[in-house]
Amino acid sequence: MTTPDAPPPTVWPALRARDARALIRFLVDALGFEETVVYGDQPDGSGDVVVHAELSWPLGGGIMLGSVKAVPDDAWPVQPGSAGCYVVTDAPDALYERAVAAGAEVVAPLHDTDYGSRDFAVRDPEGNLWSFGTYRGQPRSGR
Repeated sequence: MTTPDAPPPTVWPALRARDARALIRFLVDALGFEETVVYGDQPDGSGDVVVHAELSWPLGGGIMLGSVKAVPDDAWPVQPGSAGCYVVTDAPDALYERAVAAGAEVVAPLHDTDYGSRDFAVRDPEGNLWSFGTYRGQPRSGR
């Protein structure tokens, strides 16, 4: 469940997928994202082609994705499987077990880093890399 006091995201990593509906299912079922909205290419929002989807992360933020377009004048020609994202989690051990149980390809097993984070990394079915950990980044300097 999304944290009620989490600010709305202002940076949206955006991915393309060969099978966007399967990628959405994987990200939701295996990694814990929450499906916010999915628009298909049919008038009722269904269809094999995902025109636009948004997935929320429970601690705040989210991603956007859609089906790859096989047209020469594609204004957003992002190649499927070319993304790499780091996502903060408060429960890396449980999330790692969930991802492994769902069949995620482990790239880096659960481990403690020298900067105090507990991390792991997996690859999704499209080839994107997902790193999860407890490291929240450095606070912004006061300006």
